[in-house]
Amino acid sequence: MAGLDLRALFGSNDRQLSADEAFTNRQGQWQTVAAALTEHLRHIAAPGFNVEDVEAPRRNVLVFYGVGGIGKSTLSRKLEAALAKTEQRPAQWGEPTWPDRPSILPVRIDLSRSVGTDFERVILTIRLALAELGRPLPAFDVALRRYWEHQHPGEPLEEYLRRGGLAARFGKALPQQMQSALSDVAQALLLPGTVGSVVGQVTGSLVRALRDRRQTVRALAGCTRLADLLEAEPDLDSLSYYPHLVAWELAQLPADEKIVPVILLDTFEDTGDRTHRDFERLLQRVVWLMPNAFFIVTGRSRLQWADEGIQGQLDWTGPAAWPGLAAHDNPVPRPSSGAALGRQILIGDFSREDCENYLTRRLTRDGQPLISEDLRSRIAGTLSDLTPEERHVLRAIALFDAFDLDLATRAAGLTHQAPALRLVERPFVLENPFGLWRYHLHARIRSMLRTVQDPTDDRWSPDDWAAAAERAFTALGRQWAAGSGRPLLVGCLRQGLPLARDFPLDLSWLTDAAFAYVSDSIWEPLVQPTHTGQAAGVHTAADALAELLNALARRQHEHRSRTVQRLSAVIDTGQLPDELHEMAVYYRAKAHRDLGRSEDSRHGMQYVADRGGRLAPRARRGLAHLARLAGDFPTALATADTLSWDGRHHRVRGDIWWPHGDMHQAAAAYETARTEAEEHGIAGERATSQAQRAFALAFMSPDQAADEIELAEQLLTGLVLRVTSATVRIAALIRDAGTTQDIEDRAELLRTEIGLAGVTVAEPILELALCFHYAVLGADHSVSASITRLNDLTRSGDYAYYVDIAHFMADLSPPADAPSRAQWLDGERPTRQRWRALVTTRRDRLHTAL
Repeated sequence: MAGLDLRALFGSNDRQLSADEAFTNRQGQWQTVAAALTEHLRHIAAPGFNVEDVEAPRRNVLVFYGVGGIGKSTLSRKLEAALAKTEQRPAQWGEPTWPDRPSILPVRIDLSRSVGTDFERVILTIRLALAELGRPLPAFDVALRRYWEHQHPGEPLEEYLRRGGLAARFGKALPQQMQSALSDVAQALLLPGTVGSVVGQVTGSLVRALRDRRQTVRALAGCTRLADLLEAEPDLDSLSYYPHLVAWELAQLPADEKIVPVILLDTFEDTGDRTHRDFERLLQRVVWLMPNAFFIVTGRSRLQWADEGIQGQLDWTGPAAWPGLAAHDNPVPRPSSGAALGRQILIGDFSREDCENYLTRRLTRDGQPLISEDLRSRIAGTLSDLTPEERHVLRAIALFDAFDLDLATRAAGLTHQAPALRLVERPFVLENPFGLWRYHLHARIRSMLRTVQDPTDDRWSPDDWAAAAERAFTALGRQWAAGSGRPLLVGCLRQGLPLARDFPLDLSWLTDAAFAYVSDSIWEPLVQPTHTGQAAGVHTAADALAELLNALARRQHEHRSRTVQRLSAVIDTGQLPDELHEMAVYYRAKAHRDLGRSEDSRHGMQYVADRGGRLAPRARRGLAHLARLAGDFPTALATADTLSWDGRHHRVRGDIWWPHGDMHQAAAAYETARTEAEEHGIAGERATSQAQRAFALAFMSPDQAADEIELAEQLLTGLVLRVTSATVRIAALIRDAGTTQDIEDRAELLRTEIGLAGVTVAEPILELALCFHYAVLGADHSVSASITRLNDLTRSGDYAYYVDIAHFMADLSPPADAPSRAQWLDGERPTRQRWRALVTTRRDRLHTAL
């Protein structure tokens, strides 16, 4: 059940503030919160409310949105304080209308990039806040513990919480509560006491107990989707469905312990953009799957969840799903006035005078500022309190999302750090001791420095800003060259690409960084595009590089045909220098191969190989793969002999040996390839070589393959490699061939996922794995049906020799009018014998086991 479709499973059934914020009408916003929260509490207390209903519309979210710097984060913090403690609530806000029970538990989560919040941290923050209940949440805690041990092997949760500052914020109760939950479940299942710490054994036994409806787990049996979640692959996607377990646990609390989390998600705009919604999709699942919690979102834009036009980008969309977020939603009554307002509130409810005043401050005419004297004096006040050198540094650091003293000093063009040291002590410079770079400038100050005319006498000219940008860009490149590690590389790219794009600058170190980025096959998101994803907006080399890297990062989340479109558009701009142009052509050729377009792939690979650049070894490897796809094994092996480490020579040899049924030699080649990848520190290649080794051994030795598959899954942690992940799951099918381990159901689910991803290259090998299963069973009719499907899948000529292998497995003779599709290295007869021996050995092993 590792490939369980969880989307399908869950698819059906103030005057206290400063003067410059006074205009935003905090009292009215509090009344809106109070009214919405009161209605929410009434809704979840109604007899018909069911926390496991995943089809009912959701009204558990309230949105405050508005321009940057207008006080949304301040409002979020104020609401958190007011909901947590009565004494923190301004007197003029009045007493809330909701009852004392259930208790309200506010949990504020800052999603800004400068803080570095990821989805794991969101989930952990929610669970840590609930630790104040003083009791475990068994369904969720067991699932989370399984996820953590799978995704963070060898890293104790306690250490992660301490290092990330979460333990200091919430205390240290969570690990103990999780261990308690695991032990309690182990005891209920009558497992040995020591098993309480072995999460894999506990979850496996728990799933079987739930499926069998045993009385010993009746306390958890009421959670109808728990077994499915525990059987699903414990990856980030599964983690996004675990909040359903939190919601279920909260619903089971006794009346006198009932609690309603109010989760405040601040700086929501930093979760992505209108075309990159991966993080937003995960967060939306949290909101949908916790209908008994209440969410207050603050950000620069309204949520589009109720818009019909984004169907397919998120799991739940449209006004039927989110009636409170639609343009004409059902309003929330405002108790004090009887008036009504919707669930998406423009921060401050600007009057006409407010709007006019704000626009006046942001516009210019004939080169003269139409900025109000109030805002201009505030900027001047901020700057006049600084020394000239400090002002110089302040403007320089406005170019960075985050910085350290070295970056600040170099960007300012100074030779000493004293001005930067003094500046970071100012209240508008914020500090995150756990960030890649320790400091970041307050967003409002940064925005004003970059967009509003500077009123001071020593203001910078456009040329001054350009010179500072080049210094900042160079400083980032120096740090990357002098340092090491993936986080530094990605951080420098995320800051360097916008600088090179905005000013514009020569690519310089970005070219080397781009090659380092693609070498690991990890594919973190980098910078937001400057347009809607069409290359028509690309005007410089930096624009083109940003589009290229975004396309490569997105290809693991999109159909391969979309990848071809994106890369073709970038190539056609002609803006990329030669080396990066070859990168785009090479990865487009890989996407063509995944789509089964071998001739297009061969053309691209040959183009890159002929130019002898950095990717030429990989392109020659691609040509070897294409020769193998056509069954030309002598050419593939001859090409492999010309390759080195860069061309992944050992893995290419393994890819040649396994179709010959020589699994010993193939597994040895893959093991050597994995060792080389470890020596070079290439995580993606290490995982791919290990996946192939597990695949080869699965035919030959199921017991050994089980360990190799587990290692492959561990090495894939943190990587997004769709074809490699599919290889591991196919290896698991081959390992179980001839048994009753739901082979056909698992294969059908994987076939659907392969089709959605557009990785056509994986379809024939999946069918070959099924043919092996049927041959072991001696199911001649199923073998024939599988061969028919293989004929259809290999009609283009690629992998046509799989049909031969299928006949070899079942000891069948190919039709007289269909001669062998391959040039076997040692002839057809030895290859046939090796494949038939694999089938008969498996059959004998299974009969012996019986």
